Amino acid sequence: MKNFVLVAALFVAVPLSRAQPVAGADLDAVGRQRTQVLELLRLRHGLSDEQVAAVERIFAQSAVLGQGNPAITRHPMTPEVCRERRAAAGLADRTPRFEAICGAPYMAPLHDPAHQREEDATACIDQYEFPNAPCSYPVVWVRASEAARICEAMDKRLCDAHEWEGACAGALGPADYRFDLARGAVAGDAVRAMRSAHNAKYAASKSWSYGAEYRAGACASASQKSLNCSGGDWKACGSNTYPAGAFPTCRSTLEVFDLNGNAAEHMNLPLAPEQMASAGSGALGVTEMKGSWFIFDSYRAHEDWCRWRAPYWHGTPVRSAASHHNYHLGFRCCKNAAPATDGW
Repeated sequence: MKNFVLVAALFVAVPLSRAQPVAGADLDAVGRQRTQVLELLRLRHGLSDEQVAAVERIFAQSAVLGQGNPAITRHPMTPEVCRERRAAAGLADRTPRFEAICGAPYMAPLHDPAHQREEDATACIDQYEFPNAPCSYPVVWVRASEAARICEAMDKRLCDAHEWEGACAGALGPADYRFDLARGAVAGDAVRAMRSAHNAKYAASKSWSYGAEYRAGACASASQKSLNCSGGDWKACGSNTYPAGAFPTCRSTLEVFDLNGNAAEHMNLPLAPEQMASAGSGALGVTEMKGSWFIFDSYRAHEDWCRWRAPYWHGTPVRSAASHHNYHLGFRCCKNAAPATDGW
């Protein structure tokens, strides 16, 4: 009976009464988006009633969090075409050996293949942008603080920057943050100093999730920006994303998709050891935007190679209620790997 009540509730538009309404927003259409996302989390990720309710509460506190403004978003590809492309490429939706290691569907083990087996991984990353299922549209207009809370509601966590970078480059490297350069500095200065040292270290070996050179058309980056979109305006900027995983070649050797193109992604950048999510911290550091977005083939607004770190754009602590959100900005989660079992 409990599950029947939950299913019935999920087919009602998610209430937005606690959020400040956005002028011109179709609240019923936004609610339908959220209903579909919540149903996906329950059916495909196996979330409990309590977990689904926790994610629903986070959605309900925002007037815009979803898959883009339905009134103006124009997705360039349907989920049906995405499924056809994946089938033609021989891609399976789920990978049982990954699930045994990670303890969750649609996650990939983070490791360095030169020195480790998949089974040696101590952490995993979502294979797709949230809601982390093939051929679903990414959730955008999400603040870093909301992304962290959603991950936690699913018994996951926001990834540290080096974890995302390792997933993209095909090898998880050490957490080599230059905390010495951040010590005693305000956040903006700390990020600038750490970023400069990090980018200088990796610039000569730059790579993308799909190879050593930028390749137009490889990823979900040939969409168009809404005609009147000049910034981050809900009423003017459509989230013209592709279905997740629709580009079979846009995946890393660790089997993680859409790290380039589609939605840019929130990650945690620790400025001190006690802010590392990968080390068990819940305090977290400051926001780091990773990857690129859905118009990048025609408008390369910044670098997007795997280990490149961005300036302190819209900089805030991850936990800030005012952390940035936008029409092209989403996230994915990480989690610790499942304990080893006999046979692995």
